[in-house]
Parts: sequence; C-alpha cells; structure tokens
Amino acid sequence: MPTNMNIRPTGRTPDPRDVCALVYDGLCTFEFSIAAEIFGLPRPDFGDDWYRFSTVSEDGGSVQANVGISIEPNAKWEALERAGTILLPGWRTENEQPSARVRQTLLQAHDRGARIVSICSGAFLLAALGLLDERRATTHWLYAEKLAARYPQIEVDPDVLFVDEGAILTSAGSAAGVDLLLHMVRKDFGAERANIVARRLVMPAHRDGDQRQFVAAPVATSRTDRLRPILDRVRSAPCEDWSIDRLAEEAFMSRRTFIRRFREATGQSPAAFVTDVRLSAARDALEDTTANLDHVATASGFGSAATMTHHFKKALGSTPSAYRRRFRKSS
Repeated sequence: MPTNMNIRPTGRTPDPRDVCALVYDGLCTFEFSIAAEIFGLPRPDFGDDWYRFSTVSEDGGSVQANVGISIEPNAKWEALERAGTILLPGWRTENEQPSARVRQTLLQAHDRGARIVSICSGAFLLAALGLLDERRATTHWLYAEKLAARYPQIEVDPDVLFVDEGAILTSAGSAAGVDLLLHMVRKDFGAERANIVARRLVMPAHRDGDQRQFVAAPVATSRTDRLRPILDRVRSAPCEDWSIDRLAEEAFMSRRTFIRRFREATGQSPAAFVTDVRLSAARDALEDTTANLDHVATASGFGSAATMTHHFKKALGSTPSAYRRRFRKSS
C-alpha cells in the first residue's frame, strides 16, 4: 500500500483525490479491501493523476479486523483531518456512539467540504453523527430495518445499490461498495478510467445505483439454458423489435410461461431487461462517440431522442445530453 501521501494543507479546498479510510477494531475486511484495491493500488498507466490513499486508526495503532487480520494504518490522524474523501469501510451496528474525536473530525470534515463515503454498515456511523438526517441513504438490506427504526429521520432505501447525495454517499452491502467506488472514479476521472479499473476488477463498468440489491435468482449463465441465447441476442442487437411475443416465440414458450420463467431467472420483467440493455447501449454510444441524439436513440432501440430522454430521466435522473457532458471519454 502506498505511503507517499501528498495531502493538501488544511485551509485549501479539499481535493477528493486525497482519500483516507478510517480503520477500527472489528474492521470489515472486504469493505476495506475493495477501497484499498481501487484507491490504493498503484496505477502507473495513469501517472501521478490518481488517488492518494491513506489509512488511519483513532489511537494510531494497529486494529484487529473481523477475521483475525491485523491492519497497520499508514498515516497519522491529521490525514483524516485533511482528506478530501473520507471512507468508512463498514462500522459496528450496535447502538454505539462514536468517540468525541471521531465525531469532531468527521463533522468538521463535512463542514469544510470533504466527501464522506460509507460502505455497507458504515451508514450507522454517519447516522450517529446526524449526517444522514433528512437524507436518502442505504445500507445492507439485512441492516436496513434496524437503521430505519433507530434513525426515523433518515429516508432509508433498502432496495438500491448506492445513494449519491453529493457530499455524502452510502452503499449497500459488500459488493455494492465496488459499484459505488467505481461510480466515484467515474465522477472524478471520467468513464474511460472507470472502465479500465472495472476491467481490472473483472466487473461491469457501471451498475446504476438504483438497481435493486437483491433479486430472486442470478441471470442464467449456463449455455444450455433456453434463455441465455435470447439474452445474448438482445444485447447484440438492442435496436431490433424485442416484443414479449417475439421473445417468447424464440424461447419456444407461451407468453405467460416465458414471462414467469424470465422473471425467475433474472429478477425482472422482459420489458425491463430490454430497456436496461438499450440504456447500456445508449450510454456506451454517448461516452464513446459524437453521434447526435437521434442516431444514438435509433441505434440503441429507443426509436427517438424523446423516448430515450424519458428513460434516461426515469432510470438515471439525467438527460442524455447531461450524461454525455459528464461521462464523454476524452479524445
């Protein structure tokens, strides 16, 4: 893990690339590891224009993670006080109040404009600090009811992968943290770098934060499964007319049986799947090309820019033009 922390002095606008993780006894090892992988792994192909990752503990000493692993922080507490992004890789879910030092440091960080990010149960620390009051937030679905009951002033959404409230970001359990961190890379450095990092992780380049945490069963993976070839055909040709009747016919099933089996296999309706595929195709085109919106809409299967805009607003809370401005790859 890198030890050269080029942290900006207090008093300047905090740089979100200065990332500091707070480690603690009982540390959630997966949540911490994904942060270290994404923010702390050397990436010489990006040069010096990347994150500077540090770790701190409250007393400056090593901490015992939840599987007997000892973690030695590589920075002093001042790194947390100066960081532009503070990462909370989980937290204890008992009704435990943070120490005065943790409370003061995180509240001051929020006041000075630092970005504070929780993965999984880290939302409980943010909630105890009052930083989630009157905000939408998420956590692992196992803990969502407890969080909502303990802090009724928070709008807890148990069904999403992550929530980006600007200065405060929360993610659902474990792997959803990867989605949130890739989302942050995307915002900080653009889609091209996020895609490179995702490929190294063997992860999808992006999953929407509003995607559900839990589905009844994973997408079918066996090549012999009757649905798999149809899923692949839709992905390869999103511009075609993929009506439910056509999909059912190609699967050699009745319409009713096809809808039932499709939902069992994927956790969503055929229409929702087709829309997701088309959104993905449109997003790729907006990131990779300069094609006009009508062309993108036609090629991705939406038919018109107006229809594409409707689905973008519904799924992403953004317009295609705004999405392109944010995520267009540099030439």
